[in-house]
Formats: sequence, structure tokens, C-alpha cells
Amino acid sequence: MLKKYPQLTLNYSVYEYGQSLIIHADCFEWLSLIPECSIHAIVTDPPYGVKEYDFDQLEKKENGKGGIWRIPPSFDGNIRSPLPRFTALNDKERASLYRFFLEWAKVVIRPVCPGGHIFMASNTFLSQLVFQALVDGGLEYRGTVIRLVRTLRGGDRPKNAEEEFDGVCSMPRGCFEPWGIFRKPLLKGMKVSDCLKEFGTGGLRRKADGNPFEDVIVSERTPQKERIIVEHPSLKPQSFLRKIVYASLPLGKGIVVDPFMGSGSTIAAAEAVGYQAIGIERYKDYFEKSKIAIPKLIMIQTEDYQTLLQM
Repeated sequence: MLKKYPQLTLNYSVYEYGQSLIIHADCFEWLSLIPECSIHAIVTDPPYGVKEYDFDQLEKKENGKGGIWRIPPSFDGNIRSPLPRFTALNDKERASLYRFFLEWAKVVIRPVCPGGHIFMASNTFLSQLVFQALVDGGLEYRGTVIRLVRTLRGGDRPKNAEEEFDGVCSMPRGCFEPWGIFRKPLLKGMKVSDCLKEFGTGGLRRKADGNPFEDVIVSERTPQKERIIVEHPSLKPQSFLRKIVYASLPLGKGIVVDPFMGSGSTIAAAEAVGYQAIGIERYKDYFEKSKIAIPKLIMIQTEDYQTLLQM
């Protein structure tokens, strides 16, 4: 793949695995430099709310000093990894978050083929803000995938008044995770069938059994066997990611990109279903860890794994 796509690797530090590449780069810069209409889909779980992945906040997490990070409540004796507190964002930070994704949409729309789909993980607290920013940046909103999964977010009693208001929760306990579906607009006068013929994009791939891709997916929480492979606060399970990645290329051909790669779980999912993928990661530590994590995550057996391999 390195020899086949030099226009996508440029002069960055690159690691090759299978059909896929991971690149140590800032995604804004990389997306602005690669050729127009050179990628076919994006599947990503970006940083929320951007602030938690600032270097000072990552240092606080590593030192166990919190900052924007919180430790989820323990109810079964297990030690849990810190999670970012999205409710800690003030109005100024929410405005900054909107601008971040507005500018990201403006950058990403050029290198994506017409009709190319973007799947973006979000959360119920910020999704309306982020999704609007992507639409304002030029992408079409095409719906939301509901990942049904019980989380540890919300459901808490009022802070410092837990006993006084024992029967109250300040927010509902989260039982789903929204993934926004967006599409780069088709060329003027172009039908989906035309787009499929010219670019291999425009629609979503049906499930391996021939049924339509659905916007509600019952999901497990990321199992311990995957968390042992790599430590990342928002690691998504392969059983879920492979379904999203599989749907992103309607003809099963093209390049899937994760511009906020993190541990490389999306790249592993793409490799597992036989797709080409490129992961972009600006943090050197995550980039290096993904080299080890990706081949191990690919080997994870999921319910649909054998079915997808037979396609």
C-alpha cells in the first residue's frame, strides 16, 4: 500500500500493517495536503471536548490528579480508567468545541469522495452541538446510529447533597451512545447509482446476511480482553466497530480513514473485515502503542467475525 498510495503518506512517519497504514500526523494538516477525492469513508471517535486531550490534561491523568478526568464509581471492586467529564465544559469551551468541528468539516470535505460517509461517535451531552457544526461545515446529516450500551455516565445524585436529595439524579444514566452519520453531498444532478459507479460511494453496505444496515445496534461494553491489549479511555469494542466499518464502504472497496486513531481499534476493525484503512494520530504515545495493539485486536473473535471473513 505504501508504494500504491505515496500521495497519502507524504513525508510523515508511517507504519504499515496488512493493507493498512498508520501515520503520525495532525489530521487537520494531513487532510489539507492529500489529494481531492482520495478517501471513501471516515469512521472515528474524536476527542471530546477536545480539551481533555490537551497535553496538560493528559499529564494530570497520568499523574492521577484528575483535571478534566474523573474516576467512574466502583460498584464491583474493579479499578477503572479515568473518563473525561463532558459536563465540565463551560460556554466558552462549548463554543470552542463547535469551532473545532466546524473547521474540521471544512477541511475533511475536500479529500472525501462525493457520497462518502462519515461515522462519528459522540455522546448525548454534546452530540447536538457537534452534529450541527458538521452540517454547518458542509456535510449532510444522514441519521444517527444508536449504540445500545449501558455506561457509567449520569444517574448521580446532586453533588455534595446526596443524602439530602436521595431520590434525585441530576442527569439520566446513559444507556446509549449516538454515532452521527454524515455524507459528502453528491455532485449536482448525480444519483446514488451514478455515485456508486463513479466513486464507489453514496450508500451504505448491507449486512452480511443481505438485510439493510440498521441504525440501532445492541452492543457490549468493551470487554476486558480488549482493554488488556491497550489502555485507552474511550476504546470501542471490535464487535461494534466492525459492523460500522463494514457498512461504511457500500461496495466493500475503497479506503476508510480514522483521523483520530488513538489506539488503532478502527484500523484493526477494517483489517478484520478485509478493508484498506489509514489511521492518523498526532500523539506519539498512542501512535506507538497502536503498532502493538492493532495486530492483537485483529485476532479478537466476535460474533460476526467468521461471517464477514466468508464474504
